[in-house]
Amino acid sequence: MSPGSNYYSLQDSLLVAVDCIILGFHDNEIRLLVHNRAMEPAKGGLSLMGGFVKENESLNNAAIRVLTDLTGLEDVFMEQVGMYGDVDRDPGERVISCAYFALIDISLHDNSLLNKHNAYWVNINRSDELIFDHAKMVKDTLNIIRRKAAIEPLGFNLLPEKFTLTQLQSLYEAIYAQTLDKRNFRKKMTTLDFLEKLDEVDKSNSKKGAYYYKFKESRTLLADYNYTF
Repeated sequence: MSPGSNYYSLQDSLLVAVDCIILGFHDNEIRLLVHNRAMEPAKGGLSLMGGFVKENESLNNAAIRVLTDLTGLEDVFMEQVGMYGDVDRDPGERVISCAYFALIDISLHDNSLLNKHNAYWVNINRSDELIFDHAKMVKDTLNIIRRKAAIEPLGFNLLPEKFTLTQLQSLYEAIYAQTLDKRNFRKKMTTLDFLEKLDEVDKSNSKKGAYYYKFKESRTLLADYNYTF
């Protein structure tokens, strides 16, 4: 037996988990998918969706598994937020968690799966109620999204296939938690090369109506259009 053959067995064993910040957009609000924790500690508390990483899967695959099991959606882009490893972050055990976020179209998920997991949507402003360090995970995610919204068409994931500029502005206002000037916003949006104006008009809110738009198929990142609101 080599001198280092038992090196790993002499080290502390820790649990590794993934926590998923799953966000959608509905009724002009950013919504967060949560559930009430079913076990102690913090039983009944508002919690992010997550789980432990299995022995035969990567961190990314664990996060994808959680998202697919909950929503039925596949091929959804997920991005790592960061690692959370404070010694006392989980009172139940020494757990290191890797947080991921995903932006989805709420209308496409499978409600029966949410019911199965006792999961439901809440306004993002309720994130302060989350257990452990989950509120920090959401705060860090929002900071990432706000930076990305200045250079990427994030609405690809959150809006339906066709939408009005009013809907698009409502999304950005929800992301930035502030009211944006309508004229300035539309000027910036129409000068960027990721929107395509359609011939179809939405007349649900006025006789004149508003033209629908869609995102161009290329979905190119807008690194050359670093704008702020």
